[in-house]
Amino acid sequence: MLTSFGTNFDPAKRGYHAVYRENQVNHCPGCGRTHWYVGRTLAECGFCATALPLSESFRQTSNAAIIHRSSHGQRAYAA
Repeated sequence: MLTSFGTNFDPAKRGYHAVYRENQVNHCPGCGRTHWYVGRTLAECGFCATALPLSESFRQTSNAAIIHRSSHGQRAYAA
């Protein structure tokens, strides 16, 4: 994939990326404890408030159909 800077982006080369993984024991990278408040896209440590993105939020695809209606009643579909 080409980035806006004209270079190739390789996620495997970006290094360590901390995420909250569902159904696993997640230790906070800030304090090492395991109590989390989990939302829709982030998990927050219950002790030091370190926030991590959910690993499941990266797997969502954009396969939903978007319907635009014009003033003439015609529909245009986009995937």
